Amino acid sequence: KQLYAKLSKCEFWLKSVSFLGHIISEQGLTVDPRKVEAILDWPKPTNVGEVCSFLGLAGYYRKFIEGFSKIAMPLIRLTQKRVKFEWDSTCEGSLAELKQRLASAPMLALPSDKVHSSSTVTHQSRLGCVLMQNNKVIVYASRQLKSYELNYLTHDLELAGVVFALKIWRHYLYGEKFKVYTDHKSLKYLFTPKRAEHEAEKTVGIN
Repeated sequence: KQLYAKLSKCEFWLKSVSFLGHIISEQGLTVDPRKVEAILDWPKPTNVGEVCSFLGLAGYYRKFIEGFSKIAMPLIRLTQKRVKFEWDSTCEGSLAELKQRLASAPMLALPSDKVHSSSTVTHQSRLGCVLMQNNKVIVYASRQLKSYELNYLTHDLELAGVVFALKIWRHYLYGEKFKVYTDHKSLKYLFTPKRAEHEAEKTVGIN
């Protein structure tokens, strides 16, 4: 099959391109300023539906925000079942910080074929990680812990953070060399032969 392009609809030799709410250039990826303006002008939500709408827009750019799930937690809680809608100072602070973080969102680097590195961090209520290359951030990621994960021991929780990072970024990491950094030293023993039968290794998929 042949592909055709209308010349009047084409642009050539551009230094940057606007695509799906992002600005892409040879330097990296940034949030489209028009979207930032829309977020900054967003009024205070008055019901659950409006909270969900804001979280939908802000969440689209969560890769630019370190610790997004922590910052957004007061707003996320308002959307949960059997939670009364009460807008308080913590919700106001969450809204303001998300706006500020998006307004000052960093430029994310575009990945290349060089070695990647992933750094993970875990807390009592969430997982977080960052994918980097040449000390430049490619993408941030975070999520709240699932109900059953709240009972994890520290070791298993740290491992869950590593698994989370490897799964969501497998399209970057599969078949590539990469390094994983974590502040839990005992995890390095997962990759020794003596630990080959450990259930956690089956989860990671190194058997």
